[in-house]
Amino acid sequence: MKIAMWSGPRNLSTAMMYAFGNRADFAVWDEPFYAPYLAATGVDHPMREEVLATHETHPQVVAARCAGPIPDGRPHFYMKHMPHHMVDGFPLDWAKGCVNIHLIRHPARVIASYGAKRDAMEMADIGFVAQTRIYDALGGKVIDSADIRADPAGVLRMLCDHIGLPFDNAMLSWPAGPRAEDGVWAKHWYNAVHKSTGFAGAEADLPVVAPQYQDLLTEALPHYEAMASLRLRP
Repeated sequence: MKIAMWSGPRNLSTAMMYAFGNRADFAVWDEPFYAPYLAATGVDHPMREEVLATHETHPQVVAARCAGPIPDGRPHFYMKHMPHHMVDGFPLDWAKGCVNIHLIRHPARVIASYGAKRDAMEMADIGFVAQTRIYDALGGKVIDSADIRADPAGVLRMLCDHIGLPFDNAMLSWPAGPRAEDGVWAKHWYNAVHKSTGFAGAEADLPVVAPQYQDLLTEALPHYEAMASLRLRP
């Protein structure tokens, strides 16, 4: 099985990668289209030059690897993808052979968390429009990070049942610290998850979004609500 997990930034995406990566039967890959996205768009992200120097930048090469043999002789492959990395012209046919899963999070939480890591953001940075586009192109299962955090064992077991994968309790915890599969950008983005050994508990009330991002919230919310209406329910 190849899983393409589509998620915007500042979601539960790295924890989910660690959960699947902690299974003995899965190889994992961290945001393989990030470097091609940076190269194609020219956007100025933290650690941009190091990412470009360290990771493959040609989308066709990355797509061929996504479609190719599963690394390390494992039976299954988990790929962590961000929808907004798939800019116009990037190959997407490889994903038609995958189990596509869409991980969503309320935009108020995404905006608050992303704002703590960067000084400015636009709609294209947080991925809600792109996630709608990817879902329309590929379909798949939808899960909400709030549901996972509220009941990790129950929701992950439900997800595994829906995709025909045996549940493994190893998904519920992992060692603290960096992982070999982390992208080089982990030094900037993964501070909190590197301190974790499992999923955090249920989230608190929605954060207050700063005034300069209220229009962003208004634009993102319908995309989230439409996807949330399709989510697997505990």
